[in-house]
Amino acid sequence: MMMLDIFPPEQKVILGTRHFSAEDIMRFAKKFDPQPFHVDAEAAKDFVFGGLCASGWHTCAGWMRTFYDYWNETVTALSKDGKNPPTLGPSPGFQDLVWLKPVYAGDDITYSLTASGGRALKSRPGWRLNSSTAEGFNQKGEPVLRFTSNVLEFTNAGE
Repeated sequence: MMMLDIFPPEQKVILGTRHFSAEDIMRFAKKFDPQPFHVDAEAAKDFVFGGLCASGWHTCAGWMRTFYDYWNETVTALSKDGKNPPTLGPSPGFQDLVWLKPVYAGDDITYSLTASGGRALKSRPGWRLNSSTAEGFNQKGEPVLRFTSNVLEFTNAGE
C-alpha cells in the first residue's frame, strides 16, 4: 500500500478542523511569534489586521497537527484490518507557502490535502517522493493557508 492509496491524486481529503481560541493564539505566539497582534487583543486593534489573529506559523502547525492525527487514525485502522500501511519518511521541505487571510480568534479552520502525485527516487531505491497541495479554509469557506507539501515514503519495493 502506498500513500497515494490513502490520498488519491487530485482528490481533496479533509484532514480535520481546529478551533483557534484567543487563549491558544496568545499561548502559541508568546512562545514562537510574540508580535503585538498575536499576543495582545487590545493592541491588535491598532494593527493592520484590526484584531487578535494567529501567527501564520500557528496556522501551519494546525495543519500539521490535523495531518498527524488523520495519518495516525488511518494507519491504526489499516493495521487493525490486517493491511500494511505506508511508511512515511522525512519531508524534504515545502514550497509556495502563502497565508491568504488572517486567522482570527474564534475561527475554525478546516484543513485538507490534495495529492498531486509521486515518483520513485532513482537515487534511493525503495523510496518515493510524494507532492500535495495543503490547504486551510475558515468557517466561511475562505482560504487562509496554502502550500505545496513534499514527503518521502518508504515503499520497501526497491523501485
